[in-house]
Amino acid sequence: MNGAQVLISTLTGLGVDTCFMNPGTSEMQFVAALDTVTDMRGVLALFEGVATGAADGYARVAGRPAAVLLHLGPGLANGLANLHNARRAHSPVVAVVGDHALAHQRFDAPLQSDIASLARPMSGWLRAATSTTTLAADVTDAVRAACGPPGQVATLAVPADLTWSPAPADAGPVAAVGAPVTHGVDAGAVDEAAKALRSGRAAVLIGGRATDPRGLRAAARAAAAADAKLLCETFPANLHRGAGLPAVERLGYLAEFAEVQLQGLEHLVLADTQAPVSFFAYPGRPSSLVPAGCQVHQLAGGADDVAGALEALAEVLGAAAEPPVQPTARPERPSGPLDAQRAAAAIAALLPEGAIVSDEGNTSGLFVAGATAGCPPHQWLCLTGGAIGQGLPLATGAAVAAPDAKVLCLQADGSAMYTLQALWTQAREGLDVTTVVFNNRSYAILAMELDRVGAEPPGPRAKRMLDLSDPDLDFVSLARGMGVAATRATTADELTAQLQKALAEPGPAVVEAMVGRLF
Repeated sequence: MNGAQVLISTLTGLGVDTCFMNPGTSEMQFVAALDTVTDMRGVLALFEGVATGAADGYARVAGRPAAVLLHLGPGLANGLANLHNARRAHSPVVAVVGDHALAHQRFDAPLQSDIASLARPMSGWLRAATSTTTLAADVTDAVRAACGPPGQVATLAVPADLTWSPAPADAGPVAAVGAPVTHGVDAGAVDEAAKALRSGRAAVLIGGRATDPRGLRAAARAAAAADAKLLCETFPANLHRGAGLPAVERLGYLAEFAEVQLQGLEHLVLADTQAPVSFFAYPGRPSSLVPAGCQVHQLAGGADDVAGALEALAEVLGAAAEPPVQPTARPERPSGPLDAQRAAAAIAALLPEGAIVSDEGNTSGLFVAGATAGCPPHQWLCLTGGAIGQGLPLATGAAVAAPDAKVLCLQADGSAMYTLQALWTQAREGLDVTTVVFNNRSYAILAMELDRVGAEPPGPRAKRMLDLSDPDLDFVSLARGMGVAATRATTADELTAQLQKALAEPGPAVVEAMVGRLF
């Protein structure tokens, strides 16, 4: 075996059997080895940001790592934004970065770069392989590090000569990495949280692993027993929601809204999340959103057994066996002119049970979460790190991880253009993803932020920097050019009919919703 074959067989032996990639010359041995180590599924992306975002989406849904193969430092740099989102989501991702051959590195060839410096900010674990004899051990350590807990990006740089050189054939492990071993429940933290929830106006704020059904139910039981508010971080990695599951209120993106939600609290109990802060600094406003005088209590996070801690908290509080849950409710199918609210109603009227929603709807998608609260149970994947260009790649990876589920991507027009190449991968792989592109022909979120940051009133030159018309983007033509069926809706009736048809048929589809501008 050569090093590339050992690398791939070690990954598959550890249960990592999917690799999203945009390879170059230094990764050709890895590509060639796909025909000899056939347990690995290779998924080609036309841009590195699609590959890294897809690996994130795969990990969030599958609960185990995907690999992503990147070409040297520049290829890694192209994928960093979605590795940032994966880091914020605590997604287990194994990033394999090809490097120049060891003897070639001293010549400072044009693509030579400092891979470690590029990778470090987004990686919880980082190593450069140096020998074929230790390559299998390096890969094993990377996979175990990625799995955590909590999950993280583990980056392994592999020089090209290690992949073409002979390597020990029996160096890889034979068993997959098991479930991450968590720490036990901290009884002291549970007692402190229980005392806090009993002692005044309080809330439980959840995120991370607390947003799966087990964590949600336990958090809702505890909050109900203490008559406390139940809140969720603004952008959870994978929130399970819908009829029959506990309803949880997400913190608002705008600091002004979040402050209202948190107003008057005396105690805030955190479960696998951090104390809330505003996304940006604004003139004359505090960065921390925790009310003055409110005490913050960390129940569990990191490597802790988060769900176990919430269950223990519910028991200490004498909670009921079952929490209050969201009742079934859907809006009527909308009719008339198309705007963001009617688009949300159309989506909520049709959302299938078990759907996986990748939400990068941004301003035009503001109303969808509320409209779908009572839909059949589904998963909601959010923009964890705030780096746009995630929605389409995340949906792509989710569809690979869950081929029997319907994936719905809510995609703003501006951020769609960051990683639109994901549509090509969806077409090539036959992935069951329906994308609704909210086309308001503007960077509407920035138009809103221009006022909030206290900038000078915008003139025509400033406004042009936030405008996506002249020329208008044609997402129907763009999607069809990458092999994806696409339609355009200009009324609520058209959107409902087109979305119903797209959801009923397998494979990728795009519905361009002409929603108009909010700001």
